[in-house]
This record gives sequence, structure tokens and C-alpha cells, in this order.
Amino acid sequence: MTWGLTELEWQALALSLRSSVLAVLVSLPPALVLGWLLARRRFPGHAMLNAALHLPLVLPPVVTGYLLLLLLGRNGPIGRPMEALFGIRLAFSTTAVVIACAVVSFPLMLRAIRQSAEAADRRLEKAARSLGAGEARIMATVTLPLLAPGILTGMTLAFARSVGEFGATITLAANIPGKTQTLPLALFSVTQTPGADAAAARLCVLSILLAGAALLASESIGRRLTWEPQT
Repeated sequence: MTWGLTELEWQALALSLRSSVLAVLVSLPPALVLGWLLARRRFPGHAMLNAALHLPLVLPPVVTGYLLLLLLGRNGPIGRPMEALFGIRLAFSTTAVVIACAVVSFPLMLRAIRQSAEAADRRLEKAARSLGAGEARIMATVTLPLLAPGILTGMTLAFARSVGEFGATITLAANIPGKTQTLPLALFSVTQTPGADAAAARLCVLSILLAGAALLASESIGRRLTWEPQT
């Protein structure tokens, strides 16, 4: 059995890692804002917004990918003007891989940040406010450090989910070797090829190692990382 990766497999691995990192970075700002908002504020439609944001967590990934394709495809309400005005085709592109990963993994990051915001000791924020600190300074020196374990846990979970994303990616971005073929899609392709057991085995092991490393990192952050607000 040959365990060396082929050029296409290296490309699939590189695309998976790059797309997963970009998906996490794209998702982080809205996850921070929405996670804090859902944890600290109550408003009309709160439950509906929370449910809508978590839908990709429970929907079949193919359904999520199909909905994204309706929005971002050449005839979609977003895809058509993007192509007509800027010449950007979102569907079946490398960008589509990042979008699919970001949408599917977003609820995991949002949930971790929201739970961290709900568990944070608000008395520390009140104490800083009573000492005359402005809201911006409180957010930077008290709130964000309190949320840091949830933020990092959410990022690692979202990264792990993005690395393993399959259904939404193949629906929105297709399975184009060297362009949109990620590690899970490469594994799917070799399982459909007779006599490719060795390739399937090494891609399977590689996927397990990547996902396991991300989960171990998330567990380590959750158990060991503690943050103290700056004074």
C-alpha cells in the first residue's frame, strides 16, 4: 500500500485547509456579534433568529447546498447581479467552497460564543462600568477576554467541521479536481474508482487525523484555557 499523496490529493488537502481557515475567518465577526446579541438581549423575533441561524446544523448538508445554489447560482438573486455587474461567478468556484464551509460550520462557532457569553460573569463588566470605563474599553478589556475560551473553541470546532464538509460543497461547488475538490470530495471520488483502495485508505486516515487534531485542540482549550480581564 502506497501512502504517498498524489498531486491531486495534495491539491485537495491544500484546498481543504485553506478553505477551512478562510471559512473560520469569514464567520468569526458575525458569530461574535450575533452570539453576544442572542446571549445578552431579548427582542421580538429572538427565537426565530436563533432558529434560523442554527438551521444549517440540523438540515441535511445537501439541502443547505441546494439553497445556496438557488441564491448564488447564475440565475439566483445574488449570483446573477454578481456576475452581471462584476463578472464574478460564485457557484462552482473555489469561492463557493469557502461559502459552503462557512455556512455549514457557522452554527458551531455561534453556539460556542453564545454559551460563553451567557456564562460570563457580568459583575465584572458592571464593576468596570462603575469605575468609569467606556463601553468600548469594557468590550475590549473585559468582555472579549471573558469570551475568549468560547471564541477559540468555536473556531476550532468550525475548522473541524469545514475540513469534513461534503454535501453542501459538492452541491454548490461541484467536484472539480484541482479547483473545487476538497479532501472529502477526493475521498468520494476514489471510492467510486475500482482498485483505488490504497488511495481511499490514506485519504480516510488523513481525514481522521485532521478532524481528531481539531477536536483535541477544542477539548484542550475548553478545559485548560482561562482568561482574566485586564485591569
